[in-house]
Amino acid sequence: MIELELVGVRVELPHNQPIVLLKERTGERFLPIWIGAVEATSIAFALQGAATPRPMTHDLMRDLLGSLDVSVDRIVVTELRDRTFYAEIQMTQDGNAVVVSSRPSDAIALAVRATVPIFAAEGVLDEAGIEIEDDDEEEVTQFKQFLEQVTPEDFRE
Repeated sequence: MIELELVGVRVELPHNQPIVLLKERTGERFLPIWIGAVEATSIAFALQGAATPRPMTHDLMRDLLGSLDVSVDRIVVTELRDRTFYAEIQMTQDGNAVVVSSRPSDAIALAVRATVPIFAAEGVLDEAGIEIEDDDEEEVTQFKQFLEQVTPEDFRE
């Protein structure tokens, strides 16, 4: 397993498709995962610390798990099959390991709220990871600048 850091979310043009970008903590590979607009908004809200009048779905997940004394330990992007990513939410309840299958976008939205690490299987990064050449560093810088200015409303359809 390789630990990743969440770089952020953005809308990929020209198709207006939201994407979450993860990066190896100790490597150079990035893992882009295309996600839905609702999940992108949820992740963006959490990254920005935006308060909502009522809990969003992923806030509710975190609160439900907490009220049941279940601790979320980590998120793992486990595989890429037929161009679809799969993930697991790995948790502990009463000292017992509990693993639940999840879409990566939902797992990442929960990870941001629960402040837990995100991992990927080595095979996933081997297949879908990309390395950004020195010439592309400008694009990463622009992406980070974009993240500083993006608002959750940017993801609404």
